[in-house]
Amino acid sequence: MESKRLFDCIEHQLTKFPQEVMLAGKENGGWKTYSTAEVASKVNALSAGLLSLGLSGNDFTPEGSDKIAIISNNRPEWLMADMATQQIGVIWVPVYPTTNPLELTFILNDASVQYMFASNQDLYNKVMSIKDKVPCLKEVYTFDHIAGAKHWTELCLQDTDLLEQVDVIKKTIPVEQVATFIYTSGTTGTPKGVMLTHHNIYFNLQAGKKSFPFPDAPDQKVLSFLPLNHIFEKVASYIYLYSGMSIYYAESMETIGENLKEIAPDGFSTVPRLLEKVFEKIMMKGEELTP
Repeated sequence: MESKRLFDCIEHQLTKFPQEVMLAGKENGGWKTYSTAEVASKVNALSAGLLSLGLSGNDFTPEGSDKIAIISNNRPEWLMADMATQQIGVIWVPVYPTTNPLELTFILNDASVQYMFASNQDLYNKVMSIKDKVPCLKEVYTFDHIAGAKHWTELCLQDTDLLEQVDVIKKTIPVEQVATFIYTSGTTGTPKGVMLTHHNIYFNLQAGKKSFPFPDAPDQKVLSFLPLNHIFEKVASYIYLYSGMSIYYAESMETIGENLKEIAPDGFSTVPRLLEKVFEKIMMKGEELTP
């Protein structure tokens, strides 16, 4: 099996089955969709913007590469920022939205994070509350429009020279390049960053395609609701992308049932505890009813 980089899924889709809906998320009560071509354009423009900040993979080593963190719920911008970061050899550091300020401070300092994406007002406030304790953190960009904060679209540049640099750099990214640091929960001490390369994750997603199995299915769609910070959902997401399946992001855990009705997905990835909660809710409702 020839190993590829995770962001190669964009070119894979453009070549084999360009999608009208590659990614979709809820905005103002409706589904905002992004085609494969739109995702490709936004990812390249964001990569150009990150280059303009002076970020790079340098020598493509964990020590030499710059790092960008994210603290966000699942949404299309999450994966677009992930792929834009990968394309220039910068390492992606996802943080659970529920991470407490003390552990957030430790992770950002431990990984030497320079820039960060925050999803909404609450998460932006959390990051800003500890920013003074993270001297390496230069700026925080948000996905929602927040007063006083820089919006992520400010980084999306259509500069010809920078876009040409992106195209050159992404061709040189080795599959052995570390794509992400996944931090442990910290239940056994301070969180520990696990280094995962493109090859690590690509090997698993290809094995996953065989074991699920997911044949190339450009006419199918899935609902994503498990946190993208978790490697299981991230691998599943790239299985979907390499299979040409449209990914719709649930608004929250509470709206999964409603979102399932809205998009009628062909599949989703889940964990036993979530199914137990659904079962418990059904049983509780049943007990409230008369025979």
